[in-house]
Amino acid sequence: MRDAMIFEGGFSDVSRDSARAFRSAMNAMAHPGRKFDLTGAKPPAPLSEAAAGLLLVLADANTPVFLTGEHDTDLIRGWITFHTGTALATTPDQASFALGTWDALLPLRQWPAGSAEYPDRSATLIIEHPGEGETARLSGPGIQTHQDCALPAITPFRDNAAQFPLGLDFYFCQGSTVRALPRSTKVEAI
Repeated sequence: MRDAMIFEGGFSDVSRDSARAFRSAMNAMAHPGRKFDLTGAKPPAPLSEAAAGLLLVLADANTPVFLTGEHDTDLIRGWITFHTGTALATTPDQASFALGTWDALLPLRQWPAGSAEYPDRSATLIIEHPGEGETARLSGPGIQTHQDCALPAITPFRDNAAQFPLGLDFYFCQGSTVRALPRSTKVEAI
């Protein structure tokens, strides 16, 4: 039964579902703080539909994924490697992507933030986030005036943006919706 769950749950219409999911992932990053639907995947619990969809379209053999906390299970490891072909990172500093709840992903300094020569060699954190927390005001590229949204905290994201062009990028997943926060976005408390 467990093995059957690993093989199931990818996109049912791979070309159409993956195109929609990729568009949602890119739109979320291009419009920080705005919610987008990301549907189609049927992953094992506690992996959300949106987080699974992100992994299906972003992870591959060249982008190691690090799993944290309740997301680091044999079933989820098997599901991700079967559907994406990715290698699982064994330490945070190897990760291109990291998946988990906010608390499980802390401290943020353990994730690669890029270097002056290669700022793109940083991690993207996929956070299973219930949409609660501190209300932040976002501004910057992709936001016409400002965008308000709930973040798990404000200070870590403000500090992350201060490192630009270095820093981490974030996706926040709740059920079948996704929001993003790139490192270029200014974060303020309101």
